[in-house]
Amino acid sequence: MTVETVYLQAAYILRQQHYRETSLLLDVFTYEHGKIALLAKGVRKTKSKTAGLLQPFMPLRLSYLGKSGLKIVTHVEIVPPVIPLQGLALYCGFYINELIGCFLHEHDPHPELFDSYRRCLLKLAQTKHLEAALRQFELELLEHTGYGLQLDGDADGLAIAADKCYRFAKGDGFVADIKGVISGTALLALSNQDFSEPQTLTEAKLLMRMVIDSHLQGKPLKSRAVINQIIKQL
Repeated sequence: MTVETVYLQAAYILRQQHYRETSLLLDVFTYEHGKIALLAKGVRKTKSKTAGLLQPFMPLRLSYLGKSGLKIVTHVEIVPPVIPLQGLALYCGFYINELIGCFLHEHDPHPELFDSYRRCLLKLAQTKHLEAALRQFELELLEHTGYGLQLDGDADGLAIAADKCYRFAKGDGFVADIKGVISGTALLALSNQDFSEPQTLTEAKLLMRMVIDSHLQGKPLKSRAVINQIIKQL
């Protein structure tokens, strides 16, 4: 069987866990190969400097090789600038990492989503408007993984009306409903990526939760629970 070798692949660590005494198992999001699993051997030894690089949200270039299944990391380098996430932004970063882990299949390339992820990390690090950054990423995640929302038209093919209310029906889209919790105004703002109004953000958060939960089929998001707990304490 031919050994596959990949050199200097743009990548971010989504999740890491200890493996045996000195190694790390890594869930990695790469530009050209999508989500993959890698083994970093011996990086937790006392004199190793590599473990400090294999952290979530670090912009990396990774080289790795292997015949099949779990590949072995052979080289790691940082791609400056490194913009650290702090406070609530850090937990928002873990949230988008968890979303990627749930929505992507292994070895399914999504270069456009990789770019969206990188932009979202920069926004989380540089702005106080965390909600807007998350909502935009969620919309782009759905779009790039085949679950995109038609925000300017309803299930009957009619244009979204600002003065109507809508409910989300999985598989159909938005249905005009006087008891619906999403306003046409909010849907039109989202279709234009306009997150400037607080009410739009409030409705967008509700909508994204309904849509994402419908695709996760009841699987809970641990990071979401942590973020909600932190917000309650602020």
